[in-house]
Amino acid sequence: MSVERDLIAKAEARTAVFGVIGLGYVGLPLAVELAAAGYRVIGYDVNRRVVDGVNAGRSHILDVSSERLAPLVQAGRLAVTDEAKRLVEADAVSICVPTPLSKTKDPDISYVMAAAQALHGVVRAGQVVILESTTYPGTTRELFLPVFENADLKVGVDGFLAFSPERVDPGNPTWHTRNTPKVLGGVTAACLRVVLALYTPVFDRLVPVSSPEAAELTKLLENTFRSVNIGLVNEMAIVCDKLGVDVWEVIEAAATKPFGFMKFTPGPGLGGHVAYKKDSDDLRESPALDVIRLLLAQGADVGYHDPHVPEFSEDARTLRSVPLSPEAVRSADCVVVVTDHSGVDYRMLCREARAIVDTRHVLSEYTRA
Repeated sequence: MSVERDLIAKAEARTAVFGVIGLGYVGLPLAVELAAAGYRVIGYDVNRRVVDGVNAGRSHILDVSSERLAPLVQAGRLAVTDEAKRLVEADAVSICVPTPLSKTKDPDISYVMAAAQALHGVVRAGQVVILESTTYPGTTRELFLPVFENADLKVGVDGFLAFSPERVDPGNPTWHTRNTPKVLGGVTAACLRVVLALYTPVFDRLVPVSSPEAAELTKLLENTFRSVNIGLVNEMAIVCDKLGVDVWEVIEAAATKPFGFMKFTPGPGLGGHVAYKKDSDDLRESPALDVIRLLLAQGADVGYHDPHVPEFSEDARTLRSVPLSPEAVRSADCVVVVTDHSGVDYRMLCREARAIVDTRHVLSEYTRA
């Protein structure tokens, strides 16, 4: 039996072992779905707190409940380690490490490079590597083909390589890991066939494309679409402010068009999920962090409230969320509202403050900074 047919047989019998590198908001939901589909999963993460927590059945991710995670751990379907050498046990390895943006908006691929390095000396014949981290077109071939070549393995014959972009939308009650269509691009036709077989039990719909570059560009297009439209609506907010028009009224009216329009709402910048999504604990590229940095640099005493982010570190100091109450707002000299998506009645509380700056008024200054 060929290596390809052997892996496809393991997929059909659910005897394949999966490794998942990175157990953040992408990796842990994927690991849970893999385990729920019948595979045995080995998670790998360098954060000891994450390793210990997941192995105890405790989830640190909003979209994965501990009630769903714990039975999979207890049944031996999912175990986590901080030892990269354990990945040699896996028939397929999905890489779900972060690729944050720098302040100049350049992608930081150091985590992806570290994942590639971790696979050196681990990758073996009969193994599949699937990169899921958001990155630039060409990353899959540039960083991971050499991993196979250094092990004297021919991709498409001895081992298999593909790119499948994550499409996780944290906090979305409708679309989650399993029912969101999954794009797949293999380096060879055999690579695609193997990955399709492995992922068929896990996802409701698979979308094969002709190459990893096509899959990488699919993700780039999706992210560009979002960023352009958020930038556009932020500029519209500035225009509306100068004309004395309520931007929210304009957006809601435009959103009644049943075709050709998708609703986006303005925020303090393009940024990450704290910037434009409700009920998210994802701080990556959040403009709110920039606002805090600027205020701290000016010597301000800064407090914040976010029920989904109890604490975070900034400039070697730890800031903790404070309760949101009329008394807390009344004691502040200035209140900056950077989101009104969480269901809290900020407007009522802000009447207690001596000075109010909300998203609509800070936009013209902040987005041009």
